[in-house]
Amino acid sequence: MSARQSVLKPAGASAFDVARIRADFPILATKPAGKPLIYLDNAASSQMPQQVIDRLVRYQNTQHANIHRAVHTLSEIATAEYEEARRKLARFINAREEREVIFTSGTTESINLAMHGWGRKFIGAGDEIVLTTLEHHSNIVPWQMLAEEKGATIRVVPIDDAGELLLDEYEKLFSERTKLVGVTHVSNALGTVNPVKRMIAYAHARGVPVLVDGAQAAPHMTVDMQDLDCDFYAFSGHKLCGPTGIGILYGKAALLERMQPFKGGGDMILSVSFEKTVYNVIPQKFEAGTPPIAAAIGLGAAVDYLTGVGMDAIAAHERALLDYATQKLAGMAGVRIIGTAAEKAAVLSFTLAGVHPHDVGTLLNQDGVAVRTGHHCAQPVMQRFKVPATSRASFAFYNTMAEVDALAAGIVKVQEVFC
Repeated sequence: MSARQSVLKPAGASAFDVARIRADFPILATKPAGKPLIYLDNAASSQMPQQVIDRLVRYQNTQHANIHRAVHTLSEIATAEYEEARRKLARFINAREEREVIFTSGTTESINLAMHGWGRKFIGAGDEIVLTTLEHHSNIVPWQMLAEEKGATIRVVPIDDAGELLLDEYEKLFSERTKLVGVTHVSNALGTVNPVKRMIAYAHARGVPVLVDGAQAAPHMTVDMQDLDCDFYAFSGHKLCGPTGIGILYGKAALLERMQPFKGGGDMILSVSFEKTVYNVIPQKFEAGTPPIAAAIGLGAAVDYLTGVGMDAIAAHERALLDYATQKLAGMAGVRIIGTAAEKAAVLSFTLAGVHPHDVGTLLNQDGVAVRTGHHCAQPVMQRFKVPATSRASFAFYNTMAEVDALAAGIVKVQEVFC
């Protein structure tokens, strides 16, 4: 059964057949904590449908070889499948050219690639980098490393009590020394959907390139590089129903061509001598050594699957889940929802009066409810709301309203233990 066939709805079927979709995810039928799994940790990693698992197995069983350099049949097949995965990803994000899609190990490496390749070449002493309070550590630490090395300065866009960026303050941060904006599309800690298109347009009017961390956006909504017009966009496969160890850096071709390589080695060169190395064309220039071939092909299969479901349908179902969960938890005594932006993705962070988030997560796990607890690699967000950590329920298109009810019931049981 193909990915598209697995989710096509017969005439007269409901608008979104979540039961049909859930049947594609074998892990949802397991009991890892001795109870039926209620998986609400999708902002950390989503689950993988059988169609992607089967594609990985088929590659390993019948197509596995190293790519690009050999002339034997298996290598030619593996090369073709790997590059087809790149084309799928380019279509998925509506890149102008497939060579603008670089395979990496994930969002973190993608951002580091941009930092080393673009930042180290074009940012110098006294220059300024604009980030936001909502950033994941992966979009803070690399730029701090660069700023320390180069003598540059990081300026930070603040947020309000709802977890929304203060755009007036964003605009005030620009100066003639501003050389880059780094902004998350969707906050992993709060779910806030940032107005990145407006922010990109403002930066571009001042000649400033923009990198967008799309790790929490690409799995949950349509992302269009030509519409956003960002200069770089980074995301991961493991949040996108794909394998771990694979991610994407999208970059405009003109910028990628000006960048220096991040890593040196095989396949990123045209010629090597001890006197001089000539680098390969993009994207190979940034894909040194043997790439994650199987993972890239698996990510291509995941994109096929999500496209079959429909990104607009995914976004609508997840919005309904978020609205229902917000209603349920907002009406519960002792629950404080952290992050109440008007536009949110399906992330619900909360604290429970008198209970440490780690205890909340531990007790919920006893009922099979998997949530994430901690600072979510977003400590500046926690500092802004004056909390050390939160419990975070993050939803995907295979979650149900009944699972939201189970989360709420689990919270009540936690309160009974501690209160």
